[in-house]
Amino acid sequence: MILLTGASGYVGGRLLRQLEQAGHRVRCLARRPEFLRARVGPATEIAAGDVLNPASLGAAFRGVDSAYYLVHSMGAAGDFEAQDRAAAGHFAAAARAAAVKRIIYLGGLGDDAGGLSPHLRSRHEVGEILRAAGVPVIEFRASVIIGSGSLSFEMIRALVERLPVMVTPRWVRVPAQPIAVDDVLAYLVAALELPVTASRTFEIGGPERVSYGDLMREYARQRGLRRVMVPVPVLTPQLSSLWLGLVTPVFARIGRKLIDSIRYPTVVRDDTARREFQVQPVGVREAMARALQNEGREFAETRWSDALLTAGASQPYGGVRLGNQLVDSRSVVVPVAPAVAFRAVERIGGATGWYYGDWLWRWRGRLDLLLGGVGMRRGRRDPKRLAVGDVVDCWRVEAIEPSQRLRLAAEMKLPGRAWLEFEVRAEDDGARIMQTAVFDPTGLAGLAYWYGIWPVHQLVFAGMLRGIRAASSRASLNRL
Repeated sequence: MILLTGASGYVGGRLLRQLEQAGHRVRCLARRPEFLRARVGPATEIAAGDVLNPASLGAAFRGVDSAYYLVHSMGAAGDFEAQDRAAAGHFAAAARAAAVKRIIYLGGLGDDAGGLSPHLRSRHEVGEILRAAGVPVIEFRASVIIGSGSLSFEMIRALVERLPVMVTPRWVRVPAQPIAVDDVLAYLVAALELPVTASRTFEIGGPERVSYGDLMREYARQRGLRRVMVPVPVLTPQLSSLWLGLVTPVFARIGRKLIDSIRYPTVVRDDTARREFQVQPVGVREAMARALQNEGREFAETRWSDALLTAGASQPYGGVRLGNQLVDSRSVVVPVAPAVAFRAVERIGGATGWYYGDWLWRWRGRLDLLLGGVGMRRGRRDPKRLAVGDVVDCWRVEAIEPSQRLRLAAEMKLPGRAWLEFEVRAEDDGARIMQTAVFDPTGLAGLAYWYGIWPVHQLVFAGMLRGIRAASSRASLNRL
């Protein structure tokens, strides 16, 4: 049995999927089991517990051979170092009492002799506390983790997407050794099979030593953005964290702690991990490309309506933001069977038109042709049925589930990527049709486009949904 902490976190959530796919028996420790229940497989157990409450840990460790410790308190209010010490001590004591054979811990790179930030110092201290209990600990120390959703990656994205010109302080030029999240997961999984009788520490990183400035330039290159960086010798960590909080408020609380860590080099000095594990980390360019590709795939697999209020509640100007994506959703109930409602959805475009404002769609098509795009002249293959890959005017079918779901990906010229999705669900005496427009803007041009055309979108998409409802009702009446 494997005990996994942090299963609702960035690395832990991805590790859970890999462990489940490999057929391991997994038990997740969670403060709020109800939050995690929908994310685990049918064979995975969930144990209620909190590493800050030692009395809650005994049952979670019962029958456990290996335990992953992926807990940290960087985002916590108050003294996060004291919380890290207490949590690690409780976890280590419970592991010793349960005769656990190994603890696998993910910490942070940094040279103790060269100075450490409070966050990195705490990461090293946690490793020491875990080892002190006598259970063999496999500790991995990583620098910047590149992957969609990671703290460092999201900071890079926020800065590059929003700032055409950046004033860059000294910490932007400090060397690091980034590693792709897939490679971190490979090390964590491989640690289960590593013969171990005593604690060991491994420094892990990709093949290149680069700076945050280099990472920002690579992100800009892959997103097709031009960015100017103006280095300055000033901007203290406190001023930098305030600036970061203004540019991207998601980092307002942890900005100082994050920048404190970035100020110190985080490079691999001991390459033992390369010899002990069959893991070949990829370089920065491939890691960044994977992050963007995986983000697109994971986002494309998401049912956006599940994350939104689709019952007609008002939304802020510009819609709801999910990561870098901007989402506008609405729904309507129609007194017909779901299959009838979906038939109206599936006939959209081509000779049927877009159910509202067809002249606006034609105007948009002409503009797209002038910009070198595909325009609206392609029509569709079949007037009634769609399949994945089919063209629908200036869109292409990305996903379709009969009588349930249709997702279209835009192929017109845009400063970003766009999708239009419809879902149909059964309701009392009818069906709910949910319409969701999603835009992944590229830089400030993308943001300006979305917010500038927002009023037109409200008019067109709301009218389209009303038209689909009317067509569904007519089709139902014609069958009577």
